[in-house]
Amino acid sequence: MNLPDRGPGQVRLGVSIEIPAPYGAELQASRAGFGDPLAATVPPHVTVVGPTVVDADQMPAVHAHLEAACAGRAPFRMHLRGSATFRPVSPVVFVQVVEGIAECEDLESGVRSGMLDQEVRFNYHPHVTVAHDLDDAALDRAFAEMADYEAVFDVTHLHLYEHGDDGVWRPVRAFPLGAEAASATRTS
Repeated sequence: MNLPDRGPGQVRLGVSIEIPAPYGAELQASRAGFGDPLAATVPPHVTVVGPTVVDADQMPAVHAHLEAACAGRAPFRMHLRGSATFRPVSPVVFVQVVEGIAECEDLESGVRSGMLDQEVRFNYHPHVTVAHDLDDAALDRAFAEMADYEAVFDVTHLHLYEHGDDGVWRPVRAFPLGAEAASATRTS
C-alpha cells in the first residue's frame, strides 16, 4: 500500500464504501486465507479516495466536504462478482464491481476534489482487494478461488477512515448518501 508521509499534527485518512455484513467478514477471511497480512488492518472496502494526509485542524472542513459530496448522490445497488487482477502492473487480485461502477466513479470525482484533491498513480477503478503484494502462487490461488464470488447490497453511506499509528484503518464517520446527508451519523 502506498502511504503518504504524515507529519506532526496531521491525519492520514481514506474515504471508501464499506462492504457490509456478511460480505465484509467473508472477504476479510478470504484475504487472510491467502496470506495477506493487510487483512487484519484494512477492512474490506471499495476505495473512493486513497490515503490522504490533512492537517488535523482541517477535519471539520473535510467532514463538511464529504457531507456536501454525499448530499447530492442517491444510494445505489452494488454487485460484486468474480475475480480480476492488475498484474503485471501491480500485484493485486480483486473482486470486481459489476454494478455500481458509474456511481462509484461519480462519488470519486465529487470527493477527490477541493481539499481532498490528489495526484493518482492509476485511473480510478472501483474494486475490492483480496490479495496484495503476495507471491505469484498466492495471487494465482486468490484469483482462482474468488472467480465465483458474488455479493449484492445497497450502498447508503460513504465512510471516512483514519490510519492509526498501529497501521490499522478505523472508521471515523459515516456520511449518508442523499438528502439526509446533512445529519451524518457517527460510527463507533
